[in-house]
Amino acid sequence: MSKDIISIIVPCHNEEEMVPIFHKEIAAVSDQLPDATIELIFVNDGSKDDTLAKMKQVAALDERVHYLSFSRNFGKEAALVAGLRHATGDYVAVMDADLQDPPEMLVEMFALIRTGEYDCIGTKRIDRKGEPPIRSFFARQFYQLINRISDTEIVDGARDYRLMTRQMVDAVLEMTEYNRFSKGIFSWVGFETKYLPYENQERVAGQTTWSFWSLFKYSLDGIVAFSEAPLAIAALTGVLSFAVAILGALIIVVRTLVFGNETSGGTSLIVIILGMGGLQLLCLGILGKYLGKTFMETKRRPLYILKETDGALPTGRKEEQNDD
Repeated sequence: MSKDIISIIVPCHNEEEMVPIFHKEIAAVSDQLPDATIELIFVNDGSKDDTLAKMKQVAALDERVHYLSFSRNFGKEAALVAGLRHATGDYVAVMDADLQDPPEMLVEMFALIRTGEYDCIGTKRIDRKGEPPIRSFFARQFYQLINRISDTEIVDGARDYRLMTRQMVDAVLEMTEYNRFSKGIFSWVGFETKYLPYENQERVAGQTTWSFWSLFKYSLDGIVAFSEAPLAIAALTGVLSFAVAILGALIIVVRTLVFGNETSGGTSLIVIILGMGGLQLLCLGILGKYLGKTFMETKRRPLYILKETDGALPTGRKEEQNDD
């Protein structure tokens, strides 16, 4: 009886320290999966250190290891898509190289998904221990906000770390938009998903490349990608501002008729002008964000450009759709 193949996608950006450590951990886990064969695909997302060299060293020692290398940094979302397109496994897992995603959970995830009850076994953190308090606060606020304004449920604390069936992976690859938010995409395609909780893990080595600003921009991309609520808010703001202006004009007319003409204060006028100007700029900014995303979609640029691979991987699945 042939073994199932589990493809593990690992996006890497400046992870020279973690590549050999990660490979060692996965090799240990693979020994606990006698019914499966591991295919490990590292994706070098334009690293400036020796990440690619470390990938080549590991691939030379282990035929199960493959690598893809971009011409520059295209971002984690592009790296995920590249890995999914080139994965050949019956099941596909997505993991971070920093080992904050416990590799040993893969054993339980594989056992659950093989029952046929689930199409995806995801993971979620039960706490944010070790994170800066301000980052944890804004993360919780983001999940509360997006689940209120979007029809697509995004689980608080959910990680990209998950194991998916081939059917679900193909469905994800059918979504060919340029502006991607994987947490939303994994949820939007549907399929039966079970989440396994685990305690937050510290990075084993190296430094994270996700700054607070990067996470903030990523959260905005998620809101724009999966909700039209900001556009509705902009329209409502305009309606309310107009209503307040009409009400204010009526009050001025009535006061003038009853009490006579009064000299208006210059300070209050400046405040009103600044307030209305700020609202207009806010609404224009919201519209501009959506327009900018639409502009990027219409260009039909590729999500990434491959510079180098180990040559052992087949042509990427669904890749031709990106050129339509």
